[in-house]
Amino acid sequence: MIKQGNLKGRENQSFHVKHDSKNKTQTVCGMRPVMEAIDAGKQIDRIFIQSNLEGRLAQELKSKAKDAGLPIQYVPVEKLNRLTDSNHQGVVAMISAIVYRDFLGLVQPLLDEGKSPFVVVLDHVTDVRNFGAIVRTAECAGVDAVVVPDRGGAQINEDAIKCSSGALLRMPICRESNFKTLLNLASQLGFQICAATEKGATDYLNVDFTKPTLLVMGAEDTGISPEVLKMSNVRARLPICGEVQSLNVSVAAGVFMYEMLRQRMSKD
Repeated sequence: MIKQGNLKGRENQSFHVKHDSKNKTQTVCGMRPVMEAIDAGKQIDRIFIQSNLEGRLAQELKSKAKDAGLPIQYVPVEKLNRLTDSNHQGVVAMISAIVYRDFLGLVQPLLDEGKSPFVVVLDHVTDVRNFGAIVRTAECAGVDAVVVPDRGGAQINEDAIKCSSGALLRMPICRESNFKTLLNLASQLGFQICAATEKGATDYLNVDFTKPTLLVMGAEDTGISPEVLKMSNVRARLPICGEVQSLNVSVAAGVFMYEMLRQRMSKD
C-alpha cells in the first residue's frame, strides 16, 4: 500500500508529455503532472493507477479523472513499470494520439441534412491490428464514424495508427462509457442496430444498409456482449461454407461495410 508520505519532495513535479519508446506512445507520469494534464484538456486515452494507492493527492486525482469522464484502470506496480521507465509515483496517463468526437454532435447534423449515417461500433475489440484494419476499411468505405468503449478496447497508439495506414488520423472516433445509453440514443434517432453475429437469422445481403445504421462488431474471442446483442433489432450473419466457423473480425467487418457501400452506390 502506498502512503502519501512516500511522495514527499516530488509533489511539484511539472507536467511533461513524454514519448515512451518502450511502448511507442506518449505518457504523463506522476500524480500532479497527470492532474495538470487533465486541467490542460489533454486528450487522455486512459489512466493507470497502482492498486491501493492512497493519500490526499491520490483521492484528488481519482476525483478529477472521474469528473472528466476519463477511464481509470487499477493495476499492479509491475504493469506501470512495463509502461514507462520514468518515476511514475503509481500513476501513468496514456495520451491519446487522436481527438475523440461526440457521437450526437457528429450524427445529428448528418440526419438534419437528410443523410443516412453509417457507424461501426466495436464491442471490446482488443487486438490493435484488427482495430487498425477495421478503421482503415471504414475510411475507405465512407463510414461516418467508429465507436469504441472507454475501457476494454484496443489502445489507440502509434501501432494502431500504423496498422490503419493513417486512417485513424482521418476517421472520426467516438469513445463511449455506456453502450446501452448509446444504443438507446441511436434508436431514438431512427438508427437500425445491426449486430454481426454467426447466430443471426438474417443473411447480410438481406439487410437494408441504406438506412441509418449502427453496425456492431464483437470481440475477437467472445463476440458481441449479451446486453448489446439483446438491444439489436437486426442480427445478421455471413455465410460460412468451410469447417472453420468464424471469420477474423476485421475481415467480417470489411464484408459488411462494403455491402453497405455497394447498396448505397446502387441506390445512387
